[in-house]
Amino acid sequence: MSESPSPSARPSNGRQSLIVPLVAAAFFMENLDGTIIATALPQMAHSFGVHAVDLSIGITSYLLTLAVFIPISGWAADRFGVRNVFTAALAVFTASSVVCGMTDGLVGFTAARIVQGIGGAMMVPVGRLAVLRATSKDGLMRAISIITWPGLVAPVIGPPLGGFITTYSSWRWIFYLNLPLGIIGMVLAWRFIAAETEAHKRPFDGIGFALCGIAGTAIMYAMELLGRSDAPWREALAFLVGGVAAGLGALFHLRRSAHPVVDLSAFRVKTFAVAMGGGSLFRVSISAEPFLLPLMFQLGFGMNAFHSGLLTLIVFAGNLSMKLLRTPVMRRFGFRPVLIVNGALAALSIAVMSLLTADTPLLLTAIALFASGLSRSLQFTAVNTLAFADMPKPQMSGASTLSSTLSQMTMGMGVALGAIALRLAAWLHGHEAQSVTPADFSVAFLLVAAVGLVAIVDVFGLARDAGANVSGHQRRTRA
Repeated sequence: MSESPSPSARPSNGRQSLIVPLVAAAFFMENLDGTIIATALPQMAHSFGVHAVDLSIGITSYLLTLAVFIPISGWAADRFGVRNVFTAALAVFTASSVVCGMTDGLVGFTAARIVQGIGGAMMVPVGRLAVLRATSKDGLMRAISIITWPGLVAPVIGPPLGGFITTYSSWRWIFYLNLPLGIIGMVLAWRFIAAETEAHKRPFDGIGFALCGIAGTAIMYAMELLGRSDAPWREALAFLVGGVAAGLGALFHLRRSAHPVVDLSAFRVKTFAVAMGGGSLFRVSISAEPFLLPLMFQLGFGMNAFHSGLLTLIVFAGNLSMKLLRTPVMRRFGFRPVLIVNGALAALSIAVMSLLTADTPLLLTAIALFASGLSRSLQFTAVNTLAFADMPKPQMSGASTLSSTLSQMTMGMGVALGAIALRLAAWLHGHEAQSVTPADFSVAFLLVAAVGLVAIVDVFGLARDAGANVSGHQRRTRA
């Protein structure tokens, strides 16, 4: 796939200046919808007549669909054109958002979220490709910075915005707000993104796509079933076995295919393998926290959705604050020590959540949440940077697609882990999972923290100077 347009196809500066904010806005919509409903789950559950924990499938189905369809986005852009795919993705995302707001049952809502995830999976990588093709080399860094910004801002404002809308209006407006944004985006995309397709179209790996999709969907659905209050154990086990079998089949196929839908060769690079191995476990653990916190504040402590969202915002404030310190920290210590020590601190910060109660002073709660945000941000940044620190340029594209796919899957698995942890906690306390208690959340956070602690084991296999060319640690030592 070509990443730079021919001179004749390059848009004018005016067109280029509009494509970048357009794609950034689409990224904002996609990222926002991954987090905004977390504080609305209790009210949505009441509307659907189900338990709040069961609604975790509304988050995981969306994130899983992103992971399943991201690998084919590049092929779709080559085959049908960036403008066509991006505009169609916006249309699918917008229409399914409206359907999400109109649904009255969990099944219909989940189906709409899956369709919404398909649109989101096409928007994100194809939109990035549109920016790469429309931007000259000297403006590329600025353009990438702009379209990366929504990924940091959306998780920050998602929980309080969702809580505000839910408390003072209806959770349905969370999805209806995408309608005007989507329509404007479609008009601008069709007007300003150049209509072009690749002359050389690579074949579509249908077998690989099917096997990967079946494996991911089956495993994630099995975890969803295990997290439900009335989990059908035999059905969950059947899906788990089927998912593992499909995963092994996908692994066999991808290693032998000339044009695999997911390129696994990046795993030969040690730093990437560690970032995707232990790093994935870490992402699972930190993705469970934004799911559990709003539920604990509302179901356990009796807060409303808006106040719950404001407290959750403190975690993301810690995330952003660490951006100021990450470069000097990485330069001073390097990847391996930071991932080991800070990984342990991140797991400890999740465990501290088990000590919070409705009577804990607000200041102490805020300090605990902010400290958790600091440690998880540093670990997240270090893991993501390490993945590409030693990656050869020819493998960068495939590694990026693989990393995006695994990141989306682990986010979905984190939500499922939170639901499973709550169910196990209820079982340990000898009561039904339908009525969770503050003590259940304490046990759930300890279980999630244990997963985060296991994640750092993989880091011990790294060389001491791993990724030094990126962190600058080695150069500082020699100086």
